[in-house]
Amino acid sequence: MTTADIMFAQPGNPENFRDHEYEKRTVLLALLVAILIHLFVAFFLAAFGGVFSPTTPVEDKPSELTFMDLAPTAPKNSAFIETDESKKAPEPKEKTFESNANSIGASELAATGEMPLPSQAGKDRPLMDFETNPYTLDTKGAQPQQATAASQQPEQKTAPQPEPITGAEQFALLTQRSAAALERPTAASQPQSAYRRLRQKTHLAGNITNRGTSAVNALGTPLGRYQKMVIDAIGSRWYAFMDQKRDLANIGTLRVRFYIDRSGKVKDLKITENSSNEAFANICVQSVFEAQLPPIPEEVANALPPEGLEMEGLGFTVFPNG
Repeated sequence: MTTADIMFAQPGNPENFRDHEYEKRTVLLALLVAILIHLFVAFFLAAFGGVFSPTTPVEDKPSELTFMDLAPTAPKNSAFIETDESKKAPEPKEKTFESNANSIGASELAATGEMPLPSQAGKDRPLMDFETNPYTLDTKGAQPQQATAASQQPEQKTAPQPEPITGAEQFALLTQRSAAALERPTAASQPQSAYRRLRQKTHLAGNITNRGTSAVNALGTPLGRYQKMVIDAIGSRWYAFMDQKRDLANIGTLRVRFYIDRSGKVKDLKITENSSNEAFANICVQSVFEAQLPPIPEEVANALPPEGLEMEGLGFTVFPNG
């Protein structure tokens, strides 16, 4: 073996190796201590930093009082139906319709349909009359009392009865707003009018199971009471004009759509349907414009859109005799 080979196989100096290992351990220990010190300082600042900071004064806030409207309300976009004031009832559990007074659903016959209506025998007409009575004119200067579907029977030759309609079509017609009355409403403090519209009991088939005098579940609301006043006022003018010009009007139905502003003024009136003649249309339109409507009550007006109260599907009908 050569000297070079022996020298290559020998390890390094043991003294130098021990010094190098010591230095490495010292550096690692110092680094670890520094990390621990930083972590301790960070924890201390996070935990106790707020103790030495000045406290920000809390701003005093005034007590707030919240008013909640707990008055009963009808479902949105409920169809309007009039309620005879003499037959008003406690608030119903089911609020299917909006009205001028409360009524609780009842049916003379067993339930035979799917609509939220009573079941009863009567004439096959697209109306919703629960009883029969002739119309009576108003008391001059008094507030009108009742109205909905405008119907009249002038002395004319009998025309064929219309074709039967489906249950869904009948319900759509029944729940449309309609008119018939006689007088100009003014202040609510005036005495009630003797006016009432013509009614003829109509055939209905509904799902109300409570037995009794025919009625629907309706909730009396401020909006419903105002709508009743509008319908009475317009319908009352219609009866007055029909008494004067009944020979000019043909059998048929006319429907109109318009808005009522806060002051009670009629705006944007449009005829949406007319199966009668032009003379009848003129009578109906004149009835709307000449009715002196009261201003909309503030509690109702505040809940309406800017254009006011929309009256859609307000109808006037002349039926054939029989």
